[in-house]
Amino acid sequence: MNKLSVIVLSYNTKKITQNCLNHLLKVFEQNKHLDKEIIIVDNASQDGSKNMIRELAKKNSFIKTIYNKKNLGYSKANNQGARLASGNYLLFLNSDIIINQLDFQELINFLDQHSDVGALTVKIVLSNGQLDPASHRGFPTLWRSFCYFSGLEKFFGNWPFLNRLFGGYHLKHLNIDQSHPIDSPSGAFYLIKKNVFDKVGGFDEDFFMYGEDLDLSYRIKKLGFKIFYYPKFQVVHLKYASGLKRNGQEKARTKRNFYQAMKIFYQKHYHQRNCFLVNKIVYALIEFKIKKYEKNWH
Repeated sequence: MNKLSVIVLSYNTKKITQNCLNHLLKVFEQNKHLDKEIIIVDNASQDGSKNMIRELAKKNSFIKTIYNKKNLGYSKANNQGARLASGNYLLFLNSDIIINQLDFQELINFLDQHSDVGALTVKIVLSNGQLDPASHRGFPTLWRSFCYFSGLEKFFGNWPFLNRLFGGYHLKHLNIDQSHPIDSPSGAFYLIKKNVFDKVGGFDEDFFMYGEDLDLSYRIKKLGFKIFYYPKFQVVHLKYASGLKRNGQEKARTKRNFYQAMKIFYQKHYHQRNCFLVNKIVYALIEFKIKKYEKNWH
């Protein structure tokens, strides 16, 4: 029987992480025959999270824990969890995801039955019930990025035919009520075959926060595997709750990390495709954004 390893990162979000894990444990009760484990990686929380995790682990023998002495970021901590995992399948799950009903065995069966599919995600909605756009993405080519940042995607996103041209970053032309391949889900709920994760070498640890899920997806698809959006099951994403607190400085730091990740992704995957002048313009725009938020940060 295939085994599922769920990897959850914890960083100063005690109540939110506890809520996520309690819901997950209830869903596991509905999946009684599932061979599973939960791996919790704490990134040096200072809010009592570690004690909460220790108590939970005492009550559930299938919970494994890692306690870091400093915040290693998303990629490094998830790679730590993956190295400890014994499952055939890895689920990277944000601590601000709420799962109420979900048949994990059905998701695993889908991956088993499709050798060309390396990973999948379910329908991820925000607290308002709307689809989390980050969970249903195309890769950020220059054209797609331009349409997104200029507002063209927002304006034409719901127009038939035009949404394919202008809404490519969030795949606006695809029916979100039907299963289909996508370029990349969000790292909030990312179910992947362990052998595929190992083949691509895991998350790129140059990404501290943001961009690592897109990069992982890009490398998975480069190997010839598909990534599927599977909307039969739905989870709720309490967006930003598992990240940094949203005061002015932390907002600036978050934005700075976002644009830094954009720069790394572009350098890694698009730099060689484009001419010197295009690269110069792209880097100048990204650096402008990074410096803008660094000033607000400091």
